[in-house]
Amino acid sequence: MLIESIIFAVAIVQIQQPNIVVFLVDDLGWQDTSVPFHTEVTPFNERYNTPNWQRLADSGTKYTNAYAAGPVCTPSRTSLLTGQSPARTHITYWTLYKDKDNSKKHPTLSPPNWDLDALQPGDITLPALLQKAGYYTMHVGKAHLGAVDSPGGDPENLGFDVNIAGHGAGGPGSFYGKHRFMATRGKMDFDNHQIWDVPGLEKYHDKEIFLSEALAIEACNEIELATETGKPFFLHFAPYAVHAPLMPNPKYIGKYDGIDKIEAAYATMIESADAALGSVLDKLDELNIADNTIVIFTSDNGGLSAHARGGKPHTHNAPLRSGKGSAYEGGIRVPLIVQGLDKKATVNTANVITHDLFPTILKYAGAGIPEEHIIDGVDLDEFDISRIIGWHQPHQWGASGPGIEPFTAIRQGKWKLIFFHDGERYELYDLEIDIGETNNVCSTHQEVCQSMQKQLAMWATQRNAQPSILTVTGAAIEW
Repeated sequence: MLIESIIFAVAIVQIQQPNIVVFLVDDLGWQDTSVPFHTEVTPFNERYNTPNWQRLADSGTKYTNAYAAGPVCTPSRTSLLTGQSPARTHITYWTLYKDKDNSKKHPTLSPPNWDLDALQPGDITLPALLQKAGYYTMHVGKAHLGAVDSPGGDPENLGFDVNIAGHGAGGPGSFYGKHRFMATRGKMDFDNHQIWDVPGLEKYHDKEIFLSEALAIEACNEIELATETGKPFFLHFAPYAVHAPLMPNPKYIGKYDGIDKIEAAYATMIESADAALGSVLDKLDELNIADNTIVIFTSDNGGLSAHARGGKPHTHNAPLRSGKGSAYEGGIRVPLIVQGLDKKATVNTANVITHDLFPTILKYAGAGIPEEHIIDGVDLDEFDISRIIGWHQPHQWGASGPGIEPFTAIRQGKWKLIFFHDGERYELYDLEIDIGETNNVCSTHQEVCQSMQKQLAMWATQRNAQPSILTVTGAAIEW
């Protein structure tokens, strides 16, 4: 009788464990949704059509001061899986080939000896911890968690039971099935394989289907299979959208007449990503498991704006300044909605960041964090208003523009301090009254600036952040 009671108790715990879906869009800006995250509805909110993200907001918590862990993809994506800031993991830039540095040349600075291959087998990861807690773990879409030709390039080596279409590259060759999702695209030279070709979707090759739609079909199929296992599931669904190449989905293009051709294509990609989440939400309803499923929607960095977009560069995230790759808000502020089990609509104004999802998800799952694994994330339900969040990118990104240079930055309350490594320059902004970062107040708020400088140095030192290197002397810059 005692043994039967224990088995019954364990079964009850497992039943109570919620399913968890993370929907991580690529390069989606804070303004790239019809759901307003600003204090007012903006023209960008009115341009885009995202009813399913609105569907989440209507029954979840919308975070209006949410940030990506980095202004480019791999640092943020690995931060979600480790609970650690890129400053601590030394995964401070995007990866591609094994043991190769993709940093662009800077006139005076060189990057430190950072982790070129990113996550690898043996690293403590969110899906691996969820596996131990009894979860069935699935990855669908973009991975970009470990370098190509390294074991970490395969998500199944990082704790996922299933991997659909994920590998070490960060963008798709094409969004079209008729191109076989290959980089050759219109050339139709299908023997010319490139690193950007999306793997594992052969069943959709030569078909008139958009990549987001194919991935949504696969995600829904995996959800059905997961429910048959009798385990709770974790789905990490990361559509390659809205990453370049910017390609229109013909299904939606008619809605965006009258705007720039490239921007119209971009709008269809946003709508396609929204529809992909809608397919997942519908599947949860169909299987009668929505009430026991937590859904999280966010982006890995700010919206692309420096290049490849239509219209004036650096304006696509307005009123935020700049975009992807930048230290300014346009590069790091992102949408975040968490639909919990209570399905209540609320708004949270706390400063939160990607790696906060790690302890939050593990709490939902009833899973523990190993004592030896230091994390920087904080449970979203237990945030401290005085906490400091930070960013560290000692690299030159490939495009140029405002704030796109090696930097370290922190935010505490309304204040944000940016330390640009070249020339060791500081900029201080009051984001409560200057969300566009137009007025550097270091000179008029010297005490705040000096205090924040000390806090930034402490934040970086505690995480063993790697400073940029002065190319001429080989010396590290000083905090």
